[in-house]
Amino acid sequence: MQNKNDRNGERIAKYLARAGIASRRDAEKLVEAGRVKVNGKVLTSPAFNVTDRDKIEFDDKPVAKDPPRLWRYHKPTGLLTTHKDPEGRPTVFENLPKDLPRVMSVGRLDMNSEGLLLLTNDGDLARALELPKTGFLRRYRARAYGKVDQATLDKLKDGIIIDGIPTGSIEATLERQQRDNAWILVAIREGKNREVRRALETVGLKVNRLIRLSYGPYQLAQLERGAVEEVKTRVLRDQLGHLIDIPEAPKLKTGQNTSGHNKPGNKNKRGSKSGGFRKGASKSAKPANRKSDPKSGTVPSRRRKPNQRGSRK
Repeated sequence: MQNKNDRNGERIAKYLARAGIASRRDAEKLVEAGRVKVNGKVLTSPAFNVTDRDKIEFDDKPVAKDPPRLWRYHKPTGLLTTHKDPEGRPTVFENLPKDLPRVMSVGRLDMNSEGLLLLTNDGDLARALELPKTGFLRRYRARAYGKVDQATLDKLKDGIIIDGIPTGSIEATLERQQRDNAWILVAIREGKNREVRRALETVGLKVNRLIRLSYGPYQLAQLERGAVEEVKTRVLRDQLGHLIDIPEAPKLKTGQNTSGHNKPGNKNKRGSKSGGFRKGASKSAKPANRKSDPKSGTVPSRRRKPNQRGSRK
């Protein structure tokens, strides 16, 4: 194998990350484990550059590098955010639509948490979104057993200690106290392991429901549970183009859209919103040239006056 200095292109780990195989760090481990081939030869060192002309395989399957893409997913409870579980428990990736490409999650939601989970086909994009220095705010709604007041929740603004490491500021706002349960809005910027649950435990609360509402500029909104919706490339470029290179989406030909058919509400050549005609209407019929009443906006009836020819006596 040639040394990286003898070739142009990009590091193999970066290539694999952009292809959605794994993050750069994990991709280096995959190379060192001998699971990656370049032009039919096993690669054992990540210090190697590849180009689009190279044939790259992971676990003997061709690797194709697609442009970065991002999806919003409404994760239900009861699913692990992992590709494989040794205990055989259901996972997020087993329950995604079959037509989705290979994707990875941006961060995680634990098994009993629900709400917005971002998915991407690009390891670099996932890494950029996860880094604390990026500063994306994650918002949650938590239901917790116990009683608390706002003054107590304000103590979390100084952060807490998780596994010996201090967190950033945690914003917690009491939404309402409902008998023995409190509903609390929580905002964090780092997303350490079970950070929201641990933070509320420090003020005597036990979380029994946790819903992620947003991650950076992306909202759960009205996305149905278990549904997946892709973020448009143009929006992705506007919001994340400063983090990684996101190529422009290919321009569509006139009259063409991404779904291959007219979208509901679009006008067709005849100007019909539904793309057809009203039942019983003639295709050759021309609209009557009648003026509406400027005061009421109604169109006068075409009923004939009694004295007109052909009217009944």
